[in-house]
Amino acid sequence: MKLKGRKALVTGGSRGIGHGIALALAREGADVVINYRKNAEEAEKTVREIEALGGETFAVQADVSDFAAVQAMVDRILERWSRLDIAVANSGVASRVEPVAAIDPSSWSRVLGTNLDGVFHTLRCVTPPMIEQRSGVVLAVSSIGADLCQAGGAPYHASKAAVNALIRVLAKEVAPFGVRANVIAPGLIATDMGEKLIQFHGQAVLEGIPLGRVGQPEDVGALAAFLASDDASWITGKIFRVDGGAFTAGG
Repeated sequence: MKLKGRKALVTGGSRGIGHGIALALAREGADVVINYRKNAEEAEKTVREIEALGGETFAVQADVSDFAAVQAMVDRILERWSRLDIAVANSGVASRVEPVAAIDPSSWSRVLGTNLDGVFHTLRCVTPPMIEQRSGVVLAVSSIGADLCQAGGAPYHASKAAVNALIRVLAKEVAPFGVRANVIAPGLIATDMGEKLIQFHGQAVLEGIPLGRVGQPEDVGALAAFLASDDASWITGKIFRVDGGAFTAGG
C-alpha cells in the first residue's frame, strides 16, 4: 500500500492503459478519480472495480481538449478532497495511417488537440495546487512511436514527441517545489488501439518485440504505481519505455 491515502486523477481512465493505471494505483491504496470523455458506462464499471479494492473514487466527464472542462474537473476534485497528489495525463487518440502530404489539417488538429493540448491542459490545471502543497507526481503517457517515427504516423508520433519534451521542461520547473514529472512511453499494448495496429500490420509486428508478446495495461500500471510512490522520489524528467525491448530492436 505504497500510495495509501493519496489522491489521484487518471485522464482517459475508463479503458485501456488508463484503466490499467487506475487499478494499479488503487491497489497500492490511492483514491482515484476516473476521467472519461463519452463512455460513462465504462467509467462507472472502473469506479466499481476501485471501490471493490477499498478505494474512494468517482468519475468525471471532461474532454481534455477543452481547457475550461479540465479546469472544472480539477476544481471539483479539489473541492472534494482539498488536494491532488498524483495526476496521470493518459488520454489519447490514434491517427490514420497516411503520409504527411495527404493529411487533412482537421485530422492533424484533432489528434494534437487531445494528445498534446489535452496533456498541456491537464498539466496546466494540476500543477498549481501541487506547487502550493509542495508535493505531487505528474505522469504523462507517451509512446515509443515518438522514437520510432514510423512512416504514416506523423500526427500521432509528433504529438507524443512533444509530450516527451513538455514533461522534461515541466520537471525542471516544478522540482524546486517537491513535484516530480515523468513520461511512460508504451510500446504495443493490448488495447483497442493496439488491436487495430495488429489488424493493420498483421502478426509481423510481434517480430519487432524481443520479449515476444504484446504488453498488457497492467504492465504499464505497475510502472505508474512505482513512479507515483516514494520509491521513485529521486526520479524526475525521465522517459520510461515499456515496450518489451522494441525500441532497442528498432533503434
